[in-house]
Amino acid sequence: MATNLEYHDHFAVLTLGDDENRFSPDWLETINGHLDEIETGASGLITIGVGKFYSNGLDLEWLMSNGDRAEWYVDQVQELFNRILTFPLPTVAAVNGHAFGAGAMLAIAHDYRTMREDRGYYCFPEVDINIPFTPGMAALIQAKLTPQTATTAMTTGHRYNAPDALAAGLVDETAPENALVAAATARLTPIAGKDRGTLGAIKATMYKSATDALHQGRQ
Repeated sequence: MATNLEYHDHFAVLTLGDDENRFSPDWLETINGHLDEIETGASGLITIGVGKFYSNGLDLEWLMSNGDRAEWYVDQVQELFNRILTFPLPTVAAVNGHAFGAGAMLAIAHDYRTMREDRGYYCFPEVDINIPFTPGMAALIQAKLTPQTATTAMTTGHRYNAPDALAAGLVDETAPENALVAAATARLTPIAGKDRGTLGAIKATMYKSATDALHQGRQ
């Protein structure tokens, strides 16, 4: 799993792992523990992977072995999306490699995305692996993308390289792999220091429809 948390000045750099960074229950628990610390002790959040993957999303192997817990698992994943979507600090996903499925959704939940310019694909492959989006997942994606980009990304499974992702508005900028954290830091620096309570409340209001959909089934 090899998640890691370090600080660059007052910005938290949360490394999601050094493999495919799939969302196992243990991984989700570890990430949430880090977010608890970051929420009170940092001025901004940067997430990043190592090497080839940002995240390949759902732990399908675990799901196949624990089908009786599928509803619980999806709730946990959607709660993470919601937490990042409404996080009371500015957030940037530094997409260092492939971001597929729920991994792409995690990145889209951030305020901004910086993608490695020369490697990796940003993709929602659900249509090709016969896994329909939940209402919450669909609402999250549609809250962040233009209608036409959402249609193409969600219904065709198109794999966007960095230039295509930038042109489509999936990411906000591209950078060399060794400059991703620096680019993310530069984006955070001028917008850091807002009141946490106010920023969190604004995001909760902005994304209320997505938040409500992500919370379906958790009542």
